[in-house]
Amino acid sequence: MTDPALDAETLRERAVASLVVARDRTTLLTSCVEDPDLTAQHSPLMSPLVWDLAHIGNQEEQWLLRAVAGQEAIRPEIDSLYDAFEHPRAERPRLPLLSPGEARRYAADVRGRALDVLERTAFDGTRLTEAGFAFGMIAQHEQQHDETMLITHQLRKGPAALTAPDPEPVTPYTGPAEILVPGGPFTMGTSAEPWALDNERPAHEREVAPFWIDATPVTNGAYQAFVEDGGYDDPRWWTPEGWAHVRRARLTAPLYWRREGGQWLRRRFGVTEQVPPDEPVLHVCWYEADAYARWAGRRLPTETEWEKAARHDPATGRSRRFPWGDADPTPEHANLGQRHLRPAPAGSYPAGASPLGVRQLIGDVWEWTASDFLPYPGFRAFPYKEYSEVFFGPEYKVLRGGSFAVDPVACRGTFRNWDYPIRRQIFSGFRTARSVEDA
Repeated sequence: MTDPALDAETLRERAVASLVVARDRTTLLTSCVEDPDLTAQHSPLMSPLVWDLAHIGNQEEQWLLRAVAGQEAIRPEIDSLYDAFEHPRAERPRLPLLSPGEARRYAADVRGRALDVLERTAFDGTRLTEAGFAFGMIAQHEQQHDETMLITHQLRKGPAALTAPDPEPVTPYTGPAEILVPGGPFTMGTSAEPWALDNERPAHEREVAPFWIDATPVTNGAYQAFVEDGGYDDPRWWTPEGWAHVRRARLTAPLYWRREGGQWLRRRFGVTEQVPPDEPVLHVCWYEADAYARWAGRRLPTETEWEKAARHDPATGRSRRFPWGDADPTPEHANLGQRHLRPAPAGSYPAGASPLGVRQLIGDVWEWTASDFLPYPGFRAFPYKEYSEVFFGPEYKVLRGGSFAVDPVACRGTFRNWDYPIRRQIFSGFRTARSVEDA
């Protein structure tokens, strides 16, 4: 979404397009394997794919059919089955879930009714319908679960079920290794983005000291040097909690990496391949990212620093929607939307660089920051506390920027993701920073 003053017909077209793209992706992710793979739990960290499918339909019913249109519940008896807070993921396979066929029919029925509601809804009524917010929220919710299902596909054992072309080959990046971001104030967050979620709001001013930030995400090749220098065996680089986790979980390298025949291999969506040295490192937890940064004599950027590097335009003093400007992402700007099943080489997408020349801040890999997930000044939960508010606190670390698995509808310069610092199954990488006084 770009302009909150768009006319109703344009808003409607964008909402329809976003919902259709999300459903097409959901269909791909749930039709490329047989039903036993949909009902199986491929990891205790994840739901069965069929749970995600019906949950998508149930959330759409609750918000678009019931909350927006005031319709009676279609299947009220399943609400509790698909309540993410009522049933932890490890328990979901034992619930009386809808079968794959039932889940597909239910989701399709809800979608047909939701599109009818969209056709009749005025976008100037309640806050829930203003600028089509509820429809944008549901499109984002479905795409977020599509990313979750893609994570499940990566965890799934067996032959490849998904295919996609690799990113276009690029000339190796030869620019500066780090970029100086000037100090001073900038506007963080948003009060104007129509489909922004509650934790992105409101816009507020932050003061930032000057700092240096990596021009590109940390690569596999750079991270391999940390591994081979004994980084996982040296407590100097780890926080006490991180060191305890490394010992307890017996971590020795990023998730899916293994050493064989003198080289590093990885498993990626059912295919075993040599670890590509020029790609951003993937599937590392916050503790690993933090330890690498310490080993390199650097640190993780704060969330505020990351957003200033991504959005601040020193020439005008304003904050952009994206590093490249206010226009929605295109394939020239960033690696998004499951167009590829891997990150592009570090330094790709020069058209997507920030005004200062920082690349790949959007797409490719989620980037861990040093910051805890906390509310902005003036935060108000909307439309429900369980989206953000219940997660605020030091238990969760913030990730920014999106990954190749994120759809553009759920990715902005203000978009905030968060997870436990031990999480590695997510499509997470990082870049490092340093303070100017550290030079």
